[in-house]
Amino acid sequence: MGLMEGQAREHVSPKAQAPDQRRRLVIACAVTLCIVAAQAIGAWLTGSLALLTDAVHSLADSIGLIVAVIAASLMFRGVSSTRSWGYRRVEVLAAGAQAALLAGIGTYAAIEGVRRLYDPQEVLYVELLLFGVAGLVGNIISLLVLAPRRTTNLNLRAAFLEVSADALGSLGVIVAAAVIWLTGWHQADAVAALLIAAMIVPRAVLLLRDTGRVLMEFVPRGLDLEDVRQHILAIDHVQDVHDLHASTVATGLPIISAHVVVEESCFTSGCAPAKLAELSTCVAKDFGVSITHSTFQLETAERATHEGLTDGAHPCARP
Repeated sequence: MGLMEGQAREHVSPKAQAPDQRRRLVIACAVTLCIVAAQAIGAWLTGSLALLTDAVHSLADSIGLIVAVIAASLMFRGVSSTRSWGYRRVEVLAAGAQAALLAGIGTYAAIEGVRRLYDPQEVLYVELLLFGVAGLVGNIISLLVLAPRRTTNLNLRAAFLEVSADALGSLGVIVAAAVIWLTGWHQADAVAALLIAAMIVPRAVLLLRDTGRVLMEFVPRGLDLEDVRQHILAIDHVQDVHDLHASTVATGLPIISAHVVVEESCFTSGCAPAKLAELSTCVAKDFGVSITHSTFQLETAERATHEGLTDGAHPCARP
């Protein structure tokens, strides 16, 4: 189940968590920038492709973290007459941008790694080992900072995944340095770079998939729209359901809307408000995804006919 659409909700509201999210992201960003500087110097001194790849990867992550800080600052801004959901979807755009960066870096590392397998270069393994250890320590610090909030939203999920990949990359650099030290096999550096690429690309694809689901307004994971339709049709006085749509605006914000055809007596007897309350309760509690933002339009069969939907023509009409 996607983290964005199926994760457990905390009691603290996302808006209240925003300052803490920003603080954690700023700390992780500062640490990552320090790692980038150290790894860039180390790659220049040692001639290591693995360290260079990890440095560029860390640079991409630091850019992503900067974007994440901006997103965390904007995503809970107030709504207005021109922005009905405010900036809630900024987190999705930020996560997509970070995933694209990861995919680009992973592709570069794969191509250069294959080239160096056939044309290995001498690597200063002692210096490589020291820089790898320094990078791993910095990554661990960032992971400890981000871990408590890593499932809060896609923005923080992307940041945590990027730092995790950095940590694994630093570990690969350490292993490569040890292999070169013990065996003299300099291709170990290229192998480490290829392993880093293998870690980066699949995660980037998965993150792009999740953000794509939101931007394409697919049905939230865990929600069976046909099941929702049948539940609504089972409510007393409901005759038909059409224009049923469900999507996700941002983390923890799935929405649903539908046109519900009810008996004309509901409008004359005054039971329409009760039907609306029953529909809202149904979608909020009866399914795998709790939907608190729902919009239902109650209408008569005559109104549905004017929309081009008759009881006889609609495939899900109640007989």
